[in-house]
Amino acid sequence: MTLCNSDFKLDVTSEIGTLRTLLIHSPDNGLGKVVPSKAQDWLFEDIVHLETMRKNEYDYYVKLLMYFLDPDKIKGKLNDIDDPANKRSFFKPDNENFHASDRVIEIQTLLADILQEADIRKKLIAAVCAIENCNYRLQSKLIDTPPAELAKIIISGSLNRTEMIFAPIPNLIFSRDIGIAVNNFMLLNKPAKKARARETLLVRYIFFNHPLFAAYRDNILEIPETVQHFLRPGEDNDQKTTLEGGDVMMVSPQHLIIGCSERTSVSGANEAIKLLFENDVVKKVTIVKIPHKRDYMHIDTVFTQVKRNVWVLLRSLDMQENQGEKQGPIAWFADKKNKDRPEIVQFEKGKKPKTFSGIESLLSDVSENDLGSKEKTKFIYSGGNTFPYDAREQWTDSCNLLAVKEGVVLGYDRNDKTVETFKENGFNVIKVADLLQKFENDELNPETLTDTLILMPSAELSRARGGFHCMSMPVQRDRVL
Repeated sequence: MTLCNSDFKLDVTSEIGTLRTLLIHSPDNGLGKVVPSKAQDWLFEDIVHLETMRKNEYDYYVKLLMYFLDPDKIKGKLNDIDDPANKRSFFKPDNENFHASDRVIEIQTLLADILQEADIRKKLIAAVCAIENCNYRLQSKLIDTPPAELAKIIISGSLNRTEMIFAPIPNLIFSRDIGIAVNNFMLLNKPAKKARARETLLVRYIFFNHPLFAAYRDNILEIPETVQHFLRPGEDNDQKTTLEGGDVMMVSPQHLIIGCSERTSVSGANEAIKLLFENDVVKKVTIVKIPHKRDYMHIDTVFTQVKRNVWVLLRSLDMQENQGEKQGPIAWFADKKNKDRPEIVQFEKGKKPKTFSGIESLLSDVSENDLGSKEKTKFIYSGGNTFPYDAREQWTDSCNLLAVKEGVVLGYDRNDKTVETFKENGFNVIKVADLLQKFENDELNPETLTDTLILMPSAELSRARGGFHCMSMPVQRDRVL
């Protein structure tokens, strides 16, 4: 049955407006088939235990999202959902008891919907088989597979429980990277790694063909390659045209931040700016160029927004003050030759480019000038800005938080020093299991919850090197202005 929501809007104007609709993908069988020798090729740091990731971690994420975005589907049903006999039926898209929310939207459901159309099914199967070098007989067999089953096969790479026909796409759980809503436009991205090519293909087919997005098809923007790119050497990362959603932040209605990183090239950012300005999507784009290091990967591993005037940040990447004259030659020359300091340039239509001295300076400008904050901008530092905890906790996504509403954010429970810093800045901290029970018992209400860091279990999810900002593709938020 095709997912349909008559109230659906594509409308994202900030990182912190109350979240109304998002796209996610729950961990599928493909994640349980990643082997150590291929883990880094598939962009994971380690192999994961699928059932632990699902039942003890990601399922909490889905339940929490449902309480905030679609409470009628879960309120009063928590005990039934947690019953071992029903444990997976609520979360799996191919199960008759699947939640089928039109607010917490499962990508696999959207894929199954469009595969019901024979013409789309043939074209998409042909495209997937071309990417994966399938033989003709397999392609013919897939065409005759029922849509719901076919969607599972295309995503997981598994024909059945034991037989794999092509590689999994385990990074689909990081739905942020494949598309970003910018006001009422959708910017489809170009991944840097071959391992994510199939994800990009699937999302293009979904956005251009699913009836949910029919009213916005003219607003779908695809990053093109540079002119005559096929004649260029393409060895340098900045020469390739790549852009991933973890490097794109919609911080105010007319301002987009794009990171240039290990995964997003200068060329990709340049093509995105052209598209955005030509289509009058935003008036201002700021480029934040961070080191091309696995440590950082995307800008959302370095900073994310918590409130209008509060951000979480890895401060060691943004040290602005020059301590050299006070501390002697080691500090002086380390500062002068610091290649890890971000470069920040802001482009605005009809104006000269503007530079910022550091990330804190940029984010303060966003809070105070773009979002009209009357309060001084605050920064909550990863690991309390104390080495080695700042680096350790940034690696496990202390800075990669998802705001479900202003001041209410989701983060991993393992980042102890960062959690303490949230408390010091006046935030309540609560474990997700306790919060869900309080929602169920009417002790707390998602609508009235304020200034809270919700701690999510993270033993397996953190191995994949992505937090909840990565695991979300918001397509509708309330406006904060």
